[in-house]
Amino acid sequence: MYIAHKNPDDGTEQSILQHQQGTVELAERFADRFGDGEYGRICAWLHDVGKYTEAFQKRIHGANIHVDHSTAGAQIVDKMIPGIGMWLAYCIAGHHGGLPNGGSPMDTQAEVTLSGRLKRHVEDYSAFYDDNTLPPLPQKQPFQPLYKAGFSISFFIRMLYSCLVDADYLDTETFMKGGCTGRAQNQAALEYLKDKLDQKLETFAGATKPIHIKRNEILQSCLGAAASDRGLFSLTVPTGGGKTWSSLAFALRHAIHNGMDRVIYVIPYTSIIEQNAGEFKSVLGKENVLEHHSNFDFDEDREDDVLKVQKLATENWDMPVIVTTNVQFFESLFACKSSRCRKLHNIANSVVIFDEAQMLPTEYLLPCVRAIAELVANYRCTAVLCSATQPALQPFFPPNMPIREICENTRELYDFFRRTRLVYRGAMDNQMLAEEMGQAQQALCIVDNRRQARDLYQLLEGEGCYHLSTLMYPAHRKRVIAEIKVRLKSEKPCKVVATRLIEAGVDVDFPVVYRAMAGLDSLVQAAGRCNREGKREVSDVFVFNPEEQYANRPHAQGRPLKAAQFVMRHYKDLLSPEAIHAYFTELYNVEGPEGLDMPQIVDKLESSLQEFGFFCDFSEIAEKFEFIDQKTKPVVIAKEDCVKQWVQELAKGPNRDLLRRLQPYAATTYPQEFDRLRDAGAITYVCGETAVLLDDERYSEKIGLDALASSGIGIII
Repeated sequence: MYIAHKNPDDGTEQSILQHQQGTVELAERFADRFGDGEYGRICAWLHDVGKYTEAFQKRIHGANIHVDHSTAGAQIVDKMIPGIGMWLAYCIAGHHGGLPNGGSPMDTQAEVTLSGRLKRHVEDYSAFYDDNTLPPLPQKQPFQPLYKAGFSISFFIRMLYSCLVDADYLDTETFMKGGCTGRAQNQAALEYLKDKLDQKLETFAGATKPIHIKRNEILQSCLGAAASDRGLFSLTVPTGGGKTWSSLAFALRHAIHNGMDRVIYVIPYTSIIEQNAGEFKSVLGKENVLEHHSNFDFDEDREDDVLKVQKLATENWDMPVIVTTNVQFFESLFACKSSRCRKLHNIANSVVIFDEAQMLPTEYLLPCVRAIAELVANYRCTAVLCSATQPALQPFFPPNMPIREICENTRELYDFFRRTRLVYRGAMDNQMLAEEMGQAQQALCIVDNRRQARDLYQLLEGEGCYHLSTLMYPAHRKRVIAEIKVRLKSEKPCKVVATRLIEAGVDVDFPVVYRAMAGLDSLVQAAGRCNREGKREVSDVFVFNPEEQYANRPHAQGRPLKAAQFVMRHYKDLLSPEAIHAYFTELYNVEGPEGLDMPQIVDKLESSLQEFGFFCDFSEIAEKFEFIDQKTKPVVIAKEDCVKQWVQELAKGPNRDLLRRLQPYAATTYPQEFDRLRDAGAITYVCGETAVLLDDERYSEKIGLDALASSGIGIII
């Protein structure tokens, strides 16, 4: 018997044929979600051909030798299916080490590229044919190419790769654990979750206040649109319109109507995720909602079976409702490692809600839109662009993929929910801002760099003054925000100076807001923190130009500012749907194609399709597609006892779980700030490159980490 795996605990063995059959069954089922089960089947059937060699069998029985067991199957499929076979070869060749780079047709067998490996001499695997008869060749094209097809091919390769690696992992895991994997066995049906949500929605019925009646009208629009066919939708609902519950109601019903598998919420910030996921869990049950982002703590020390199941589910998103970040979602779609790609097939046949769609990073807009278009066109998804300030994205989707608005009465909704007006004040220095804020009972000022936030905060006097920026670690900010909310609700004095981190996902309501001049999307988000509950008829959001010493901005912030200034010259009401549409249209025109795809992801993928095959540099694409600016450096603030303990444990050796637990306790620094701390001997390194603050006096409960350089360079958020 040719062996695929041997359990070191009990010595049991799994034959290659048994493993193949289990992997084939899963991979075919996974790929069937997007109509390509035949391709999933053939990849799985051939992925371990190289284990039918004498060398591998020696290795499985204890020989300390390296064996390439994945190239043989890649070579077979490349010859079996001219053209398309090379796409499948990427999946097979990379099912352990990650998708290989394509290289070029001129590569020799010495190269580690796919092109080189397809020419490589491999050991005799003829025993494979004693156990196997090759499956029939697929009879259909795997997808409908969009544009020049290169992007579509790369997308298909990743999706099929996901089917193969998840099937391979799951079958191996089942064998190694004797069938007791600890994963969810009987997940809640979407019909059950819809009924749970309906019970929540029933509490909204019979409302008599005008705002509640209007929210119910929005809900009814979403319920009515749910019976539509799959496709691309927008949900344009002003702040206060109840879009969270209405969009979930649409998603669950739409998924049931179209036989879809799950609902995925994609959200820009973890602060919004924690809020929305908490609400979803309270209604649908925590066992049915997977919250997947960097700050969520799957604490292994807690005896919580649900958390254990959910931690496993982060690997492949096998849950009915997923709440995740833009970073996690899109970076996975452009990844090349099996650990990041494994979940992708479970995005297929799903309803995907992109909350705060205007927050998609402008410099990655084109590849993001292309990815959404692929999911809708070829992977049986419905995508919903959900926002109070809908970006003008229709021109970037294929001509035959119109965006259907779920709530048609956008202008009426805007007029009804309007609670603020933007008032341009011109230049205002910190002293003037501090004096005006001091005269108010409650006021919020949002600025674009941390130095101004610190300087302005230090000018405020009296009780209830707060500062918020990323120089405070996330858990600290969370506590401060909770305190701010209590003071606002109890109508106590509350003056807050914050960077833009407060603009999305922080549910606060101030009677007056000041906002440093910025892109119109940021101004609208700031307005969402003013008169949020409609306690006043209309409140003012004062827009001002900061002092020159704080006016330095990164180039990426300058373009939105110019687009906003353009709109200010042409529209009296800057918050109107027409002004917002004009703003995004102008912004995208100013950016141009290069500014909407700074790493040139789309061009690189389209040009990968060449005369002699598809030669993609998957690792370069994955490296360049990074939402998070890696130039920032975290510094762990070990002021709390639990953090001190985790740091001590981490000093003993690398531990991924400990690093994840420390993330909510790390302040963000830029290179010059980090260097200043290091040169002053204020930080130490633990377990390699994890920086920990040594000097407690450099961290204040009021303003966070004292790391600002005296050069006057503006630092964002």
